[in-house]
Amino acid sequence: MSPRWALCHLRPGWTETCPRSQKVDSHYCPSCLENMPSAEAKLKKNRCANCFDCPGCMHTLSTRATSISTQLPDDPAKTAVKKAYYLACGFCRWTSRDVGMADKSVASGGWQEPDHPHTQRMNKLIEYYQQLAQKEKVERDRKKLARRRNYMPLAFSDKYGLGTRLQRPRAGTTITALAGLSLKEGEDQKEIKIEPAQAVDEVEPLPEDYYTRPVNLTEVTTLQQRLLQPDFQPICASQLYPRHKHLLIKRSLRCRQCEHNLSKPEFNPTSIKFKIQLVAVNYIPEVRIMSIPNLRYMKESQVLLTLTNPVENLTHVTLLECEEGDPDDTNSTAKVSVPPTELVLAGKDAAAEYDELAEPQDFPDDPDVVAFRKANKVGVFIKVTPQREEGDVTVCFKLKHDFKNLAAPIRPVEEADPGAEVSWLTQHVELSLGPLLP
Repeated sequence: MSPRWALCHLRPGWTETCPRSQKVDSHYCPSCLENMPSAEAKLKKNRCANCFDCPGCMHTLSTRATSISTQLPDDPAKTAVKKAYYLACGFCRWTSRDVGMADKSVASGGWQEPDHPHTQRMNKLIEYYQQLAQKEKVERDRKKLARRRNYMPLAFSDKYGLGTRLQRPRAGTTITALAGLSLKEGEDQKEIKIEPAQAVDEVEPLPEDYYTRPVNLTEVTTLQQRLLQPDFQPICASQLYPRHKHLLIKRSLRCRQCEHNLSKPEFNPTSIKFKIQLVAVNYIPEVRIMSIPNLRYMKESQVLLTLTNPVENLTHVTLLECEEGDPDDTNSTAKVSVPPTELVLAGKDAAAEYDELAEPQDFPDDPDVVAFRKANKVGVFIKVTPQREEGDVTVCFKLKHDFKNLAAPIRPVEEADPGAEVSWLTQHVELSLGPLLP
């Protein structure tokens, strides 16, 4: 579900700019469906430890088994058959044997990973800046506390007998503990010293045959393959190593103003259901194009649309033309004439779709406006006149419909207002009808 169209029942409607807050509920691997908390996912750098992506085509690698013969340590003349496992891609036929990775005796885990020459340097820099950030935080907290104590009125302290307490703070109190915060707290840890990076005046020259030797494009990595491994940026295909698969997240949406849950998925990664799923598509009438005639320049044509009601109660719909100067009406290339009457859409009934003997509801429809009616679907005619001699025909109009708020707050009987739960909403509709005919 796109978070742009989340619906809040406790607000008068939905808009794309409705303030929402997002929260990560769980991390999981899309291949093995293993879920883990956020702290564990952070330690694993948001990657799965058992699943890998192909470095060539970025598809998921599968583990394959093969039989190999090995000599027995007791009797070298005899051999024994053992199973060996390696990684293989079913799309580009890449295998872990192409880069010299040794086969494993177990199906999962323990795969060889290349060592980066700057790993120790990066880890040392991270530890150094973490220690520096801790010292700055302690010093900042100490200055904040000293500033607060200096602005305390002396008369207030003397009146309530706080002067002696501030002059002689008791051991173990929170004020004493915070006031004593200084850089000494960081001295318990061993101070980390790093060597500054040094610029090099001379670099290694290129090989003599760099510009003359023929290039085999099958052995050269693409730009996408290099960017997927920014720590190594392999140049040759023989340097491509499998990468751990990225984790996906399940997130929940919440309205920032009323703190109402808009969307909350199931915690289990194998489930695609939602505990709460308030998306506007489930409440806005659906507009589809059913038939398009031959469209010609400055000639009026009749287009058949279908309106489908996604809710179980009756919905009243009115089609309106866009007014002049409408900021949403920017892509229209044709003049549209919509029916002026109000349309009533029957409620959605899942059982009626499979019941052929169900009696249709009787609505006073105008045959010049309504082409057909079936269950919660209605066919409506609109008239379109193209205004441009070439290009695709695009029409814009407004869809006004009523919305019944089923999640309204509980009110006393004497204060209940049956009309307060129904609100009218207007949506902008833009349809592409295809190219013009000569």
